[in-house]
Amino acid sequence: MPMTQTVLDTAMRHPDRPAIVGEDGTLTYGQLAEDSARLFAAVQELHTAQADPPAPAPETRGIPLTAMSVESAFQTSRFLVGLSGFRAVSATIDPAWPLTHRVDVIVRTGIGVVISDDAALEPALRERGWTGTVVSLPDFLARVEEQAESSALEQPTVRDGDEAFLLLFSSGTTSNPKGFLKTRQQYRENAAVSTAYLEPLPGVATLAPGPVSYSLTLYAVVECMVTGGSVHVAGSFDPLDLARRIEAEGITRIVAVPAVVKALTEAARRDPQRFRGLELIVTGGANLPASIRDGLAELLPHVRLISYYGAAEIGFIGDSRDGDGTLISIYDGVQASIRDEAGVPVPDGELGELWILAAACSEGYLAGTTDEVLVGPDGWATVHDQGRLVDGQLELVGRKGDIAVTGGHKVALTEVERAFDGMPGPGAVCAVALPDPSLGSIVALVVEDAPTKETISKDALRAHASARLAPQFVPRRWYRMNALPRTVGGKIRREATAELVAAGKAERL
Repeated sequence: MPMTQTVLDTAMRHPDRPAIVGEDGTLTYGQLAEDSARLFAAVQELHTAQADPPAPAPETRGIPLTAMSVESAFQTSRFLVGLSGFRAVSATIDPAWPLTHRVDVIVRTGIGVVISDDAALEPALRERGWTGTVVSLPDFLARVEEQAESSALEQPTVRDGDEAFLLLFSSGTTSNPKGFLKTRQQYRENAAVSTAYLEPLPGVATLAPGPVSYSLTLYAVVECMVTGGSVHVAGSFDPLDLARRIEAEGITRIVAVPAVVKALTEAARRDPQRFRGLELIVTGGANLPASIRDGLAELLPHVRLISYYGAAEIGFIGDSRDGDGTLISIYDGVQASIRDEAGVPVPDGELGELWILAAACSEGYLAGTTDEVLVGPDGWATVHDQGRLVDGQLELVGRKGDIAVTGGHKVALTEVERAFDGMPGPGAVCAVALPDPSLGSIVALVVEDAPTKETISKDALRAHASARLAPQFVPRRWYRMNALPRTVGGKIRREATAELVAAGKAERL
């Protein structure tokens, strides 16, 4: 069922059911239905007041673009859901992105209205010749409240499936973001997969901590609204505060990145009673470390864990639930193919580029943001993840940058790292490829200091690797660092790590 229809139906049947709950506000379904009309009216007023509005990307077919770029996960979720029942395309831009990235996506996509509290944003946009409107969050919320005096507001309705309603971005931390649109039908297809496998059931209280600009958090908000569930959002990752909310707000399901799952596991070690009502944790990404799986099973044995794999551009692809989590079962209705650099399918078990055929896939990237191709002439799409198919299941090894070619051998750096998961002594590890004149590149391992500051020798690391890896996978150099570079979500940045090693910023063992 379309999200707007579910929101309206739930508002009629269960008006007092919490829809969006945050640290700075709460909306029931009844309030959400009324609030959306006022919110859209405020947005429309800002657009129509412009004398020379920016032209939205042609892929939107003339629908104005509005972006929210604030720290409040509650207000961003309210904005996203509120605009979904109207002729509008909304975007969420992470305020933690570099200013140049934020300016670039706004100008290149033709976003006309931006809600932001960053005083540096508007001057930077004007320097680029942008003619749109920047409004602060307090100003925008005041405009929304003013609409309560109007008696003739347009009401939310179910829109045509081929109409775009979300503008998303592929990245923003280390590279120029690529924009792409999701139509309503594509999101309905995506939600159909999510609701079939990831259990965002009606009335279930789901905690989704993290910026709504993260596709994992954004998808969690949408899937809860699609089913009439309650989404509890948090802009920060404070594990103790999240543990308190899990107990106080009756959370039974969590959707979070692996770093947050690990932090919550440590919080459960201190006070497991706060987690007694929790039933399911859903996390994104492939190859979830065994230490996270084992820690959760030890401390919260009653909690089930689903580790799903997907791409924002394509949608949900599959998940792992048993064993070591390295093999992903592909969802019904989704097809996967592993191909070589020429686009030819490779034999079962051989490493190559992953291509996906799925109804939820976007049509392509916005031409104004990149010339990269998402979907090939045959309708299959790739975000350049590398992997292999094993007996019909998918084993991922990362992106192209996660593969090293050393002496003619393809080495998956993620598989090197996995060999050290759970090894006592070191903290996190990161495998990188370093240039080598004779072999092309060599594998090096960078070890982060453990919280206990326990040191570990190069000989112990090499012996551990040799016992678990093929010879070409065993690192040839070893380094240590106080802390590995990470994204806001806690993911280790491999390219940045390799740059630090090359610059002599890591201690060689």
